[in-house]
Amino acid sequence: MTDRPVLDTINSPADMRDLDDAALKQCADEVRSEVIDAVSVTGGHLGSSLGVVELTVALHHVFDTPHDRLIWDVGHQCYPHKLLTERRDRLHTLRQPGGLYGFTKRSESRYDPFGAAHSSTSISAALGMMVARDLKQEKRHIIAVIGDGAITAGMAYEAMNNAGAMDGKLIVILNDNDMSIAPPVGAISHYLPRLLSGKTYRSIRRFALKTAADYLPSSLERATKRLDEYARGFISGGTLFEEMGFYYVGPVDGHNLDHLLPVLRNIRDVEQKGPVLLHVKTNKGHGYAPAEISEDRYHGVGQFDVVTGKQQKTQSNAPSYTKVFAQSLIKEAHKDDSIVAITAAMPSGTGLDLFAQEHPSRCFDVAIAEQHGVTFAAGLATEGMKPFAAIYSTFLQRAYDQVVHDVALQSLPVRFAIDRAGLVGADGPTHAGSFDVTYLATLPNFIVMAPSDEAELVHAVSTAVSINDRPCAFRYPRGEGVGVTLPDEGTPWTIGKGRIIREGHHVALLCLGTRLHEALKAADSLAQKGITATVADARFAKPLDEDLICQLARHHDVLVTLEDGSIGGFASHVMTLLAHRDLLSGTQVRPMTLPDRFVPHGKPHGQYEDARLNAPHIEEMVLLALDKQKPKRKRA
Repeated sequence: MTDRPVLDTINSPADMRDLDDAALKQCADEVRSEVIDAVSVTGGHLGSSLGVVELTVALHHVFDTPHDRLIWDVGHQCYPHKLLTERRDRLHTLRQPGGLYGFTKRSESRYDPFGAAHSSTSISAALGMMVARDLKQEKRHIIAVIGDGAITAGMAYEAMNNAGAMDGKLIVILNDNDMSIAPPVGAISHYLPRLLSGKTYRSIRRFALKTAADYLPSSLERATKRLDEYARGFISGGTLFEEMGFYYVGPVDGHNLDHLLPVLRNIRDVEQKGPVLLHVKTNKGHGYAPAEISEDRYHGVGQFDVVTGKQQKTQSNAPSYTKVFAQSLIKEAHKDDSIVAITAAMPSGTGLDLFAQEHPSRCFDVAIAEQHGVTFAAGLATEGMKPFAAIYSTFLQRAYDQVVHDVALQSLPVRFAIDRAGLVGADGPTHAGSFDVTYLATLPNFIVMAPSDEAELVHAVSTAVSINDRPCAFRYPRGEGVGVTLPDEGTPWTIGKGRIIREGHHVALLCLGTRLHEALKAADSLAQKGITATVADARFAKPLDEDLICQLARHHDVLVTLEDGSIGGFASHVMTLLAHRDLLSGTQVRPMTLPDRFVPHGKPHGQYEDARLNAPHIEEMVLLALDKQKPKRKRA
């Protein structure tokens, strides 16, 4: 240890290459402290980042980044990486408007060779980089770090299966911080990985296998290879990965640099044909007591007090949309034994942890496997169950083929509860629910709903329960509701029917979803200018309330459609209807959608300001349309 902070001597990973092991340990302690201090102010994914501090330090010391490619899966654990890769002075801007992104991002740094925020992509991306390296005859290491949760997804196994059939050197590090694949057993578990990764063992192993190939009958040769594989698998737990063509090393204590550094050096230096998997055991939240004892190890936190670990919670009189959904589904399930719920590794994020407490035998966490989850729900529906697949909008994108082929094509009544619809704040564009209306409302025979507040969400859940002949979805945003009174129980809507909220004469504001309340603010402001507005809640993107929409178009000078989704969604269906009814020439129709770009992370209100979907923008759109309407048309 030295009195001078080691981090002050590090401007880039190149400055870490000559540090001795003692300095690296001090560096890890300082990185952990700075990450805690920064996230206490910005909020973010703390626990997973604390769990890989030593691993991050070791990787940047052993490998020549950014020449060597280091790919972090998901990106939840990338804060130490950002700190060590020329972004230390901006760490306090994490997830803030204009600041560092909360995940890896190619445009942010040359040390981020692949952007990640969804799970299980790292091995596929790394394999592509490996093949490109070999085709170009370059010399560089390709390293993918994937978590034990991310490796549960099918895509990771698809990539490993592909990698196992190739000869190029690829390094995959399994960061195991929860799932007990192969727990270390005694002191030998720390010595064994160093032995298995070293030149001596590999040389002896190659000699033994070559001898078997040269001098033994083929049956004994195969038996020798199998014996080697299972002997190593019995000791280390790597049989699965060996079966897929990986050379398995581990498990290694990911917080002990004395164990980690020599193994990484061995893996770097040994000429390796084919992929190698290093199994590293870590603890989420390591080194910060409040995170270590927390149930979720501080996976995602808001601002908090560093000394006590107490998080600062914003006070609100309104429940979150997620909680309203969960409580509504619980009530419906008390009345209907056929209701079941499915989540893809997000029980607390979707509120289904509450459902599981009430109905444990009817709640299923399928892990990070949205594709499987959707088809699993379809199978349930074929047998008369009423499955609710509660999946974030951005994650449902991963299962679109299953939604189309296994659900919509067969008209199976799977109910999709789509959380995090619209813009989501600090998690940014990778987590925004921008496209669900567009990609679901285009499907034949699909019902797509969007409640405008938390009370309407209660009714949407009840409506979904009542639909038994086709699939449906209802979408709702992240965060708290608007504070309206909740009904004791939901009342199913009439399918495909909206409602008039306020009557006016000059313009019509037709809203899908929670932008309705911005439309009401805009209507109030327009009224002060002598312009009265009809405000309508569409409730359904599909099927449309055709009578309502045509009535609005016929009797108002301007019709504005408003949604917190992408181009190609609700407005496109409205415009198609009006074109077929020959109503586009008689009124000024103005669609307001998310812009045709990815909206950067920030505060939700600021994001909608950027997207121009707040009340002042609605008012501006109306005034511009009225100004351009020349001459005024006569009303029928």
